[in-house]
Amino acid sequence: MDTDHGSCPPVRSARLGGAVRRGILGLVQAGFLAFCLTSGAAEKDVAFPCDIDPLMDIPAVFGLTPEALEARYPAPQGYSENPFFKWLTQEKDRAIFQRKPYSNISVDLSILGGSVPVEEVVVDFANGKLNGITFSVYNRGDAGQIAPEEFRRRLQACDETLRKRLASMPSPRRADPASGLLASGWTWFCPTGLATIEKNPEADSGHPEYLKMRIAPRDASGPIASAIREHRGSVSLTQLQKNVKKDGGRTLIEGVPMVDQGPKGYCVVAASQRLFEYYGISCDQHQIAKIAGTDAKAGTSSDKMMEALQSLDRVFHMQFKCLLARYTDGSLRDFKQQKKAGPQEFQKMIERYVGDGIPLLWSLGLGKFPEQPPLNRQAAGGHMRLIIGFDKENLYFTDSWGAGHELGSMSARDAFEATNGLFVMHPTVR
Repeated sequence: MDTDHGSCPPVRSARLGGAVRRGILGLVQAGFLAFCLTSGAAEKDVAFPCDIDPLMDIPAVFGLTPEALEARYPAPQGYSENPFFKWLTQEKDRAIFQRKPYSNISVDLSILGGSVPVEEVVVDFANGKLNGITFSVYNRGDAGQIAPEEFRRRLQACDETLRKRLASMPSPRRADPASGLLASGWTWFCPTGLATIEKNPEADSGHPEYLKMRIAPRDASGPIASAIREHRGSVSLTQLQKNVKKDGGRTLIEGVPMVDQGPKGYCVVAASQRLFEYYGISCDQHQIAKIAGTDAKAGTSSDKMMEALQSLDRVFHMQFKCLLARYTDGSLRDFKQQKKAGPQEFQKMIERYVGDGIPLLWSLGLGKFPEQPPLNRQAAGGHMRLIIGFDKENLYFTDSWGAGHELGSMSARDAFEATNGLFVMHPTVR
């Protein structure tokens, strides 16, 4: 994104999309191809240390507010953008710390006196109060593969620290994918707060994929509370209809959480995480990436993504369907009936699901048609968004790129031409 940062402009390089080598089940011609949006050339590389131990100061950290977070981690002098963290929403209810926020800037995130590196930290607020903090102590997408010995060292350090600060012993957390529990680890329920350590079960046999730690106040709500309390259910279809708002001739779904895919080819899994969070299910992009076999540089093949979502829908009592697919002859067709679909059928599908409060997973080619707000740089390649609204002339979407990308629009006819695939996943409980 083009912004003025004085003599050392941070350059954000966003990899969007995931490579589709074949089409959906061998039929879709294009989609999810990885590409980069890069603005300008960096004058020099800059590295900042960032001690995030204050975010682990239990229970004092549970009094954190958005204003206090900004005061604790201000932008360095001369920078108009804060390299330490950014708000994922304009309402300032979710912030993210990343090791590589810009292509010429790195941030050395660490905890426990600098002894344990952290890849990413997400801080959630609700009604101006802290609702929880998620520390990605390790994930393969950001850090690449690490040795099992290093994984165990980080795990032990986090475990010992939480036991001391919460002054209690945890309960074991056992993975049970058939019941919607994807991670193993430990959980703390204490008078001072809640906490979990979560890891992929295969890490115990020397195949680490992710390690995350969550802390939250006792009254935490939403997906964070669901993750800690191992809540397995989801909202009902009737509840989703309450999120639909009509303003004049425009219909919009409100309340879709924002995440940032970062510099990874994670647009598919990031969009899926947002959908799960919207349904009240805790399943983040690193867990989805593991299930889908996502490559951080190349992205997710459509075949694997469909298989992953079809397996997850059974786990979380959801229904997944491919509605439309772009075939090798260039036509967009109803995936089930194999009939060619035109702009009217496309519009009817959007109106049906969005009208019920169900966002649609939308695979498209970027840069082919104008959109509002315009893309900061000319871009080409596959991408996945969520469609969350419509009117007579336009459809409305949201991208997983953080604050400022909550809502965009494109003419309905252009959107039809840009479409590579349209998918839906929704609860089965009414």
